[in-house]
Amino acid sequence: MQIVRARVLGMCMGVRRAEELARQAAKNASAHGIRVYTYGPLIHNPQAVAELEALGVHVLDVNVVETDTASLPDLRGAIVVIRAHGASLSAISRLEALGARIIDATCPRVIKSQRLARHYEKLGWKVVLVGDPRHGEIAGILGHTSDAIVVDGPDSARTAAIALRDTPCALIAQTTIRQEDYDAVIGIFQATVAHMIAEKTICPATRERQQSLVELCGQIDAVLIVGGKNSENTKRLFQSAQECGKVAWHIETASEIIPEMIQYSRIGITAGASTPDFIIDEIQDALVNLSKEVTL
Repeated sequence: MQIVRARVLGMCMGVRRAEELARQAAKNASAHGIRVYTYGPLIHNPQAVAELEALGVHVLDVNVVETDTASLPDLRGAIVVIRAHGASLSAISRLEALGARIIDATCPRVIKSQRLARHYEKLGWKVVLVGDPRHGEIAGILGHTSDAIVVDGPDSARTAAIALRDTPCALIAQTTIRQEDYDAVIGIFQATVAHMIAEKTICPATRERQQSLVELCGQIDAVLIVGGKNSENTKRLFQSAQECGKVAWHIETASEIIPEMIQYSRIGITAGASTPDFIIDEIQDALVNLSKEVTL
């Protein structure tokens, strides 16, 4: 059995930066008895979140921050790290009012989207966010505007475009969606709305992982997609692998390795943008060890 890694895989720049900032905050705070929290799970990967928890980095419930601050722990003097997805302006204000010190680990590309949303709203344009309305990044950008809307695919895009046909619209994509999904929405708005612009906000890391997966699929018989089951960009990698016609599995850890996987001569590995390096290495080692056991 041959194992082939994708040319580009695993943690993107924004997620890696957020993790490093959280780790550094935990290291500095521990010596002074300062508590460290993250605004929601820092990374869409349960294993990475658990590792941070072991270092003393605890998770604040985003919904509680937004709706019921009385249920939060005492944040006076505590550090709160804003995750790469960003946060609403109201959430940051609430945390600061409770006495927390903010470390902003928002991905620079998400900050760009937040700024664009505010810019177009000041111009009087309708801001249309393209992505998953439940995703932390989209929720955060919404919290930087007063009346932006979200479309999550062609159906909702058609409805919105018809309603906004005479309104200048600015489309801003969630950084982790697939380009073809964004292009489909852009096409609908171009055909319907008189004045519109589509900003280029999809992160290159997303495109690179998708393109690298397509390249990988030309070299292998089956593929493992590694990442959190709650990671949208990992789910999209899995979907793309299936669209390439490859046998594919979406797994989080080496414990999910099954004998069926080593029946293939060439098996590929790729990973979502929030998957730590150590998990990718553990999965590759588990495949190698299982292959040796079967051979023996």
